[in-house]
Amino acid sequence: MEEKREIKRIDENRIIIEKHGKMNVDGIVYVDEELFRALSKDESLKQVENVACLPGIVGASYAMPDIHWGYGFPIGGVAAFSVEEGIVSPGGVGYDINCGVRLLRSDIEAKDVGERIREIVDMLFSNIPSGVGSHRKDFKLSKEDLKKVAREGAKWAVDRGYGKKEDLQRIEDGGIIAGADPETISDKAYERGRDQLGTVGSGNHFVEVGYVKEIYDERIASAYGLFLGQLTILIHTGSRGFGYQICDDYIKEMLKASEKYGIYLPDRQLCCAPVKSEEGRRYLSAMAGAANYAFANRQMITHWVRETFEQIFGQSSEKLGLEVVYDVCHNIAKIETHRVGGKDVKVCVHRKGATRAFGPKEKLLPEKYREFGQPVIIPGDMGRASFVLCGTQKAMEETFGSTCHGAGRLMSRNEAIRSAKGRQIKKELEEKGIYVRAATKDTLLEEIPDAYKDVSSVVKVVHNAGISKLVAKIVPLGCIKG
Repeated sequence: MEEKREIKRIDENRIIIEKHGKMNVDGIVYVDEELFRALSKDESLKQVENVACLPGIVGASYAMPDIHWGYGFPIGGVAAFSVEEGIVSPGGVGYDINCGVRLLRSDIEAKDVGERIREIVDMLFSNIPSGVGSHRKDFKLSKEDLKKVAREGAKWAVDRGYGKKEDLQRIEDGGIIAGADPETISDKAYERGRDQLGTVGSGNHFVEVGYVKEIYDERIASAYGLFLGQLTILIHTGSRGFGYQICDDYIKEMLKASEKYGIYLPDRQLCCAPVKSEEGRRYLSAMAGAANYAFANRQMITHWVRETFEQIFGQSSEKLGLEVVYDVCHNIAKIETHRVGGKDVKVCVHRKGATRAFGPKEKLLPEKYREFGQPVIIPGDMGRASFVLCGTQKAMEETFGSTCHGAGRLMSRNEAIRSAKGRQIKKELEEKGIYVRAATKDTLLEEIPDAYKDVSSVVKVVHNAGISKLVAKIVPLGCIKG
């Protein structure tokens, strides 16, 4: 008979699921009472427990306030596994490998844009393909080209004129995850990825134009290049069909590996292999290739965003001040060194629907941000706000340098479509001053603001818990959706 789950509140922003049954560590969820009540709708807390059962897990099985049900691991889940004794699991990364978000700042003031927002959004929609299966008709890569993308990431795009070398300094890991081996990637993945580079895709992916409505920390905002009333651009997309296929391929491989190595799985979706095994090495190499594809994807979209603004404003992107603030991964597994039990330990950190949030003085951060901590970019839904935060030392001590990644869904896509039946979502958003273009009507229905938790509530928890610090609030003016 399974032991009963015991949940206790640690403080206003955290609960603990105490270790029981086959759990190797506790589960810790960053959530206040309001957000906790929403968790009764799915099995995400059970997934936190399941992850805690995997071999070699250290610290705790963590989840962020945007937690909701996912494949194997909950979305919003963070777990670190000893490189020596632990595992790597595709379910701890997800299908959209390195789904992530990039923030661009500008010297343009939102008050000077006015009705031109329609022109901007229409031209972005024309210049950047979006939607299910979206691809560039004028841009197809050979398998050999894609192998280079998988190895070189954003640098591949910059070397071919899609952006500037300075962009690379403001991307997590410089836009290249080390260790990618193109030979660990299937022909089917290469076929799916050959014409999708430089595209937004579908679902919750978007390119959004907004402006800085509030500043919470003037000093850090200034260091990030942000000011009140400033026009900004958010790019949220990932590795498209390329990453999806890589995940799909390796789930099949990991199901066999779990059996081969005698790993107990409370849920088959947690299939995994030891980090040091051949299967583990192959997955990490292929995953790095997909992550690098995603970095190149956001880099190319950045280039087309800059071109769009140059066409509309008749000035160079340099004169318009269109610079990358930062680019972060959401779905990734990384080998990092963290302090565990008073010792520096090499661990494989899974962040699934979670953002790296490294604190001040970390050497992996750009020098200009090192004094303050890493920029953390939290996109909201298309009708509310997004936030910029910074990483903290407390995140380094408590969550392996991790925080939330977005609002987190309350409804499935089908539920959202049923809920929005008969509503004119585009018109509702326009009444709020937000102009939206989408590839299909269903995209707007499944991405209604009601389908998500209020991102303001989510970031309040991580700020109050001290694992990231509020810097600025950005509200949308216009958006293109898949």
